Amino acid sequence: MISADARQVYRGLDIGTAKPDRETQARVPHRGLDLVAPGERYSAGRFARDAAGWIAETRAASREPIVVGGTGLYIRALAEGLFREPPFDPERREQLRRWCESLEGTDLARWAGRLDPAFLSGGRQRAARAVEVALLTGHALSWWQREARESGTLRPWYIHLTVPREVLHRRLAARVDHMLAAGLVAEVRRHLDAGVAADAVGLDGIGYREVVAMLNGQVAETALRDAILVSTRRYAKRQETWFRNQLRSQSSVVGHQVAPVWLLDASRSPEALASEILGRWKQMTDNR
Repeated sequence: MISADARQVYRGLDIGTAKPDRETQARVPHRGLDLVAPGERYSAGRFARDAAGWIAETRAASREPIVVGGTGLYIRALAEGLFREPPFDPERREQLRRWCESLEGTDLARWAGRLDPAFLSGGRQRAARAVEVALLTGHALSWWQREARESGTLRPWYIHLTVPREVLHRRLAARVDHMLAAGLVAEVRRHLDAGVAADAVGLDGIGYREVVAMLNGQVAETALRDAILVSTRRYAKRQETWFRNQLRSQSSVVGHQVAPVWLLDASRSPEALASEILGRWKQMTDNR
């Protein structure tokens, strides 16, 4: 299992990112978890390079890798390839990095949106990346991703899990309740006590930033659950829209290949879903 989740790469951020527990990781090998410390940058490009290595290792062991997660940019970078980044002047880049770090998160996101109209959201790291590329190259990051992309070499089979809106909302509420009961607030407090900045990459994710705001007195403790749930629902809606646009029909073009896309109703039991997926996979591989 290869996690394509931009938050699960951070060590110690376990509850708020819903990482697989130790028992699950012991039963099935996982990659893409606990790679960097909170505050350290981990880009989609780095993920694509790392994941390519994990895929090669998995196939060398005569197994098929499964890439899971909801960070669309990671999946796109892996499947479709990276854009050819021009050389940057190191001094200008460092100056720009320091300037971005001096900005409040909302101001940084506002700059990213002005410089790249295609930028929607994604935390400090993605906003800083959008600002950096636009100011250093004269072209928006979305332009580079569209016009200067190197072809990917994978032939993926996409399984797009969907559920009715009311089922999704129930599951999101249950997830938030579980995280709070499991000790999300204590997890955040541990990192802050260890010296991690309140606005560090990782702690700016959904759930974490609301807890930070609560600990700083900006959100009442009684309002914490609802604040996290509202942010989670908004993100889920954006995520669903993003994937539906990327996987618009039952096929998706990756490079010059057509990658099959399967929309699957995930409101059934995990066992039923696994059985159906394995059956379809066997049918596809038998027909190769």
